[in-house]
Amino acid sequence: MVLPRIWERFRSGNLHLTLLSCLRTRMLRQVLHRGLRTCFSRLGYFVANHPVFFASAPVLISILLGASFSKYGIEDNVEYLLAPQHSLAKIERNLVDSFFPVNRSKHRLYSDLQTPGRYGRVIITSSTKANMLDQHHTELILKLHSSVAKIQVHMMDFSYTFAHLCVLDNEKSCIVDDIIHILEHIKTQRSLNQTGFTITYPITHLKDGREVYIGHQLGGVTLQGKDRVRSAEAVQLTYYLQAVNSLNDALAEKWELLFCKTIKLFEESNKEIKLYPFTSATLKEDFQQTSIISEEYLITALVLVVVMAILCCSMWDCVRSKPWLGLLGLVTMSLATLTAAGIINLTGGKYHSTLLGLPLIVLGHGLYGTFEMLSSWRKTREDQHVKERVATVYADSMLSFSLNTLMYLVTFGIGASPFTNIEAARIFCCNTCIAVLFNYLYILSFYGSSLVFTGYIESNYQHSIFCKKVPKPDVLQEKPAWYRFIMTTKFSEDATNSDGTIAYENHLLICFLKRYYSDWITNTYVKPFVVLFYLIYISFALMGYLQVTEGSDLSNIVATETGTTAYTTAQQKYFSNYSPVIGFYIYESIEYWNTSVQEDVLEYTKGFVRISWFESYLNYLRKLNMSTGLPKKNFTDILRHSFLKKTQFYHFSEDIIFSEKNNELEVAASRMFLVAKTMETKRKELYDLLETLRKLSFTSKVKFIIFNPSFVFMDRYSSSVGAPLQHSCISALFVLFFSAFLVADSLINVWVTVTVASVEFGVLGFMTLWKVELDCISVLCLIYGINYTIDNVAPMMSTFVLGKDFTRTRWVKNTLELHGVAILQSYLCFTVGLIPLSTVPSNLTRTLFRCLFLIAFVTFFHCFAILPVVLTFLPPSKKKRKEKKNPDHCEEIECVEMVDIDSTRVVDQITTV
Repeated sequence: MVLPRIWERFRSGNLHLTLLSCLRTRMLRQVLHRGLRTCFSRLGYFVANHPVFFASAPVLISILLGASFSKYGIEDNVEYLLAPQHSLAKIERNLVDSFFPVNRSKHRLYSDLQTPGRYGRVIITSSTKANMLDQHHTELILKLHSSVAKIQVHMMDFSYTFAHLCVLDNEKSCIVDDIIHILEHIKTQRSLNQTGFTITYPITHLKDGREVYIGHQLGGVTLQGKDRVRSAEAVQLTYYLQAVNSLNDALAEKWELLFCKTIKLFEESNKEIKLYPFTSATLKEDFQQTSIISEEYLITALVLVVVMAILCCSMWDCVRSKPWLGLLGLVTMSLATLTAAGIINLTGGKYHSTLLGLPLIVLGHGLYGTFEMLSSWRKTREDQHVKERVATVYADSMLSFSLNTLMYLVTFGIGASPFTNIEAARIFCCNTCIAVLFNYLYILSFYGSSLVFTGYIESNYQHSIFCKKVPKPDVLQEKPAWYRFIMTTKFSEDATNSDGTIAYENHLLICFLKRYYSDWITNTYVKPFVVLFYLIYISFALMGYLQVTEGSDLSNIVATETGTTAYTTAQQKYFSNYSPVIGFYIYESIEYWNTSVQEDVLEYTKGFVRISWFESYLNYLRKLNMSTGLPKKNFTDILRHSFLKKTQFYHFSEDIIFSEKNNELEVAASRMFLVAKTMETKRKELYDLLETLRKLSFTSKVKFIIFNPSFVFMDRYSSSVGAPLQHSCISALFVLFFSAFLVADSLINVWVTVTVASVEFGVLGFMTLWKVELDCISVLCLIYGINYTIDNVAPMMSTFVLGKDFTRTRWVKNTLELHGVAILQSYLCFTVGLIPLSTVPSNLTRTLFRCLFLIAFVTFFHCFAILPVVLTFLPPSKKKRKEKKNPDHCEEIECVEMVDIDSTRVVDQITTV
């Protein structure tokens, strides 16, 4: 039934056209593939003809462009770098500032409600978990407060104190935290032997009757009864400064520095308490601290990579060993990074700590390219001229390396586009594109010319390190033992056979892969265990993938032993019972006299601790409605009476924007402050709270917005962080699809895509299990993981898929022998370079190390375990080589004849052909 259909389709022309189309496509790919190989071969021949120029030009360019990097700028604006650029929270902040400027907030400066500004903050605890409200600690806190108030900033022959720089209230007095008034009142009562004053939590009453929220000032609270405070383990004090102009801002900046010094000196003189200072400049200083403390670790990493690269390129054979190529490969990448840094600096770019991972990305990409070129060199014939060998190296390795470089430029180029909403990620991707491009150009030129020079050293039988001519074996035997040890080599007459490759098999890694590992990994009894191990790998990866969390905590980007980390830890420990104060702003004139409107407003804030005179005012209006009913005219009269006569509701002027229309006083905007009960996972709960209130604000009858400065970093953070990764994955798939026309078989790209998906899934899952959150740094590493995997997998897949005439197992072994050494060498060097990074006391470098190590390890696991096993029983299929026989099934015999002295013909050797 099937054959007649095929015959009919063939007769009708459909099958014929289909086969013809497939044949044309395959031929087109082969023509393009051969054409590109020919172009790279000619490029290699051109480089070999002008090695001096291609060696000197990159060095001169790097010196000229890199010299400008000696005076580089530093970007320390953390919000600019890490907050989403297009954030609704920023629009809401501008709207809030237009209605309620900071100087209008007065006593409502809870947790920097609108803008961080300039401030100094300190958490005071006891090393013995003592009660901070007892007499001794109360006096210490007040003493510390006095010391802070006396800080003097000298500028222009004048001394400025906190009283000159502080934010003022209506009475032109400095605004200080309410807990200071409470502690002063407690001290006064104790001096008078009075004990009538009690503190309630989180809302208490001052001696003047004001109701205040102290949840952010009193921490580690133990309650007696419902809300009465028995003890507290921590107290937080905040000192807000004015920064209305450049001079005032400079004074505030100096005051913050003196504030930290004062806190440190006070802690040294009072060992029984622990102090955790924090200022508006602490975060940006600690953000750059990672670069400072990482310098010595990066130098150590560079030394280790140099040593490992030299060892990986070395052999026992002193002629065929290439230690200088290992060193010059790292020099090539250093020149490319320096050139890119110079260009970025000349174009106005600034340096910041997230760029620490850039040299590692260039290293990972460049190492495999250089080792693959060296591997191709080992496959060439020694009897060829150096120029021909270099041309062959370029033809064999540069096509794959060029496509991989194109993948880097596309994936990171998408990340550098305006689609990326995180500025730090966009800058990093832009810089990576420049560095990878120059790395590619310098490998083609500088490293290629280095290969030419070392090739001439080898062809002249000179020592690979000392460049001294190696004597012949008979002459070498007359030399001392140490000299023979240094000059160990094999000459051409006994080093190679017809294919000229045996001499290089003495390399340790080549010998290991060819004689031991390739046979072991393809063993029938080993394959089931590898498949089982892969299933375990997928299971754990899935478990981690289901637990992925988004990391918008700014402490994840700073050094661990800094003020930011210490303060954040103390804040989470003692003040996590309640979330930061959230501003609830109604930005329209609504019918406040209407009972239903009052109930709606209070309903939206149900479940929160409400902090506002305005909330009391609504309750007062509701009582009037219940008793007499309240028309609009009466409501206006009450407002005017309260505002003009300065009754107890006069303080509403801090929370209400009044407007007069038709001789009637109306409320144009109003606000109250909300605090939610939270657990230890406060940040996640706060993010969920933001999303819930945001959705409610879009659908509610009353037009309101909610805002807290932390919302600027959290708003749409997940979509902003994940966008570069999504765009890069899409662009990678597009490039893989497009490059199917540049490779000889499209099945190569299918296997590469499947492998990249498996690696990325595993890395994402395991990094979550390793307590790495999905933030800006980890997402950039995942983008790099796509390219790193393609770097290592694409040449392997190309060799395997294009192989003919042998079994799958035989071609798996051939693939490991041809490309396994380059993968193993680059993996060893890359991993060694990561080891010092793991010891840097910084959360940023910790994330870098864990992500990059997982990417390298999982890719290595796929290249040396998963793929060699899976490819032995999955497509493409291979055909066994058939022995050629003559039509009569007779074997051809080659006879070698020798003639003796008596001219007797004797058959000396019989060989089956």
